[in-house]
Amino acid sequence: MSTPKVKRSAPRDISILASANEIRAAAARIAPAIHDTPFYKSDTLSAFVGGDVWLKMESEQLTGSFKLRGATNAVAMLTTEQRASGVVTASAGNHGLGIAYAAKTLGVKLTVFVPRTAPSVKKDRIAEFGATVDATAPNYDDAEIFAKEFAARTGAAFVSAYAGRDILAGQGTIALEILEQLPSLRTILIPVGGVGLASGIAGLLRAEAPDVRIVGVQSDRTNAMTIAMQTGKPTVIPDLPTLADGLSGQADAYMLAQGQAALDEMVASSEDDVAAAIAYLWIEEGFKVEGAGACGVAALLSGRVESLEFPVVVVVSGGNIDDSKHKAVLEGKVSNE
Repeated sequence: MSTPKVKRSAPRDISILASANEIRAAAARIAPAIHDTPFYKSDTLSAFVGGDVWLKMESEQLTGSFKLRGATNAVAMLTTEQRASGVVTASAGNHGLGIAYAAKTLGVKLTVFVPRTAPSVKKDRIAEFGATVDATAPNYDDAEIFAKEFAARTGAAFVSAYAGRDILAGQGTIALEILEQLPSLRTILIPVGGVGLASGIAGLLRAEAPDVRIVGVQSDRTNAMTIAMQTGKPTVIPDLPTLADGLSGQADAYMLAQGQAALDEMVASSEDDVAAAIAYLWIEEGFKVEGAGACGVAALLSGRVESLEFPVVVVVSGGNIDDSKHKAVLEGKVSNE
């Protein structure tokens, strides 16, 4: 059963978002390290919903997700002393990949704590970039606790996957690329886990395109932010198997404040909707996408976003899905029980 749609009612404090100036500075700083990812109008989605729908394919970023942007900016902003002490982070997988790529480029020692359930494609690639991977934590929230304990014990610099203005500014560079090509943007759908992506994008849009409607998307099994915005309280949800593993975890007070500043609305789709969106993106658009990245398309295909204002942009945030799981989804055999 799907979580009800949630519309923002709390006052908005955009001062906690990265500023447009910070985002533009980040764009210049990280430009040599990232791709300007594909951005195009989807004819099939546009026909289905009755208006222009554009896809921003961050699944085609160098490390397979948008996380490379914030991670590169955050590592670049560390002091010489911090880099010498090493870096530690917690990640569901994609942030770990982004920061591992950045750390390797800059010669920084890195340790990444991931949940033991993180997809092998993510854990293996993090290690290939030279980082030490610790997969002993049972879930993402525990991985973050372990990473912070490691930082306190060793003196390594902790870099959050979703918090801090350097991270947010890097993620916000996506909005720059979108507005440059589609200044008439009216609605944007953004996957929400720790809310760093939405907060980064909102930092630019609230300043330069304040009438754009920003909709956060999740799955029923990763809906902590949806519930938090509904209740106005930090939320912990059960750690259930999900196709959208990149959106797993709690919504703490910091995340809730960011969500209230960044988002106009939250919607959560069913696991079946997410599976259908993964299949759609492969069959109709030719892109291999993970569950978290497919949540925006799932929300559109299932009709969960009401009264769409066009043009609509869907941020497809990542493509790191295990081959076996992708195959199972396409064959209708995936199970998250």
